[in-house]
Amino acid sequence: MFVSFEGVDGSGKSTQARLLEQHLTGLGRRVVSTREPGGTELGERLRAIVLDGPPISPWAEAALFAASRAEHAAKLIRPALESGADVVCDRFVDSSLAYQGIARGLGVDEVLALNLTVLDGLLPDRTFVLALAAAAASARREHAPDRIEREGDAFQAHVGDAYEELARRFPDRVELLDGSLPPGEIAALVRARVEDLL
Repeated sequence: MFVSFEGVDGSGKSTQARLLEQHLTGLGRRVVSTREPGGTELGERLRAIVLDGPPISPWAEAALFAASRAEHAAKLIRPALESGADVVCDRFVDSSLAYQGIARGLGVDEVLALNLTVLDGLLPDRTFVLALAAAAASARREHAPDRIEREGDAFQAHVGDAYEELARRFPDRVELLDGSLPPGEIAALVRARVEDLL
């Protein structure tokens, strides 16, 4: 199965991805854990550009994320799934739909079309969005803010609203979870929701 975690920076998605990986490994399943942007050599180089580089126009930003994702899917995610492994990803296509499609105003359909083309239709079986107020998420961060995080809580709040819109638009795949709950409670909810995929 292919599961991704989404949310504003600081929402706890990386923690939940790690906890699900540990749970699945404990069940004896083979798990490939990865992140976006990143996951491949090209992806990590593009990550440095989009997160720590100069200002980028919205479509250039969307295209760079899509390029990273195309390489990620071709070199890591598809081969892992085809070999029978589970894939747990910290961010995937829904990040681009929320950040560039909605928050940057490029359009969900337009950004989705770009990504479905470069991914040959690959989407996660389930995407969990950790919903958390932007100010609370910002207070949790333990690292210096990257280029996107420096855009402030107002932009992050817009992204949070965008994720809620995606959950309404794609209810069969995208599920909102309360990111303010203790990590153990969220992890238990995630485990229960993925049982039907095992």
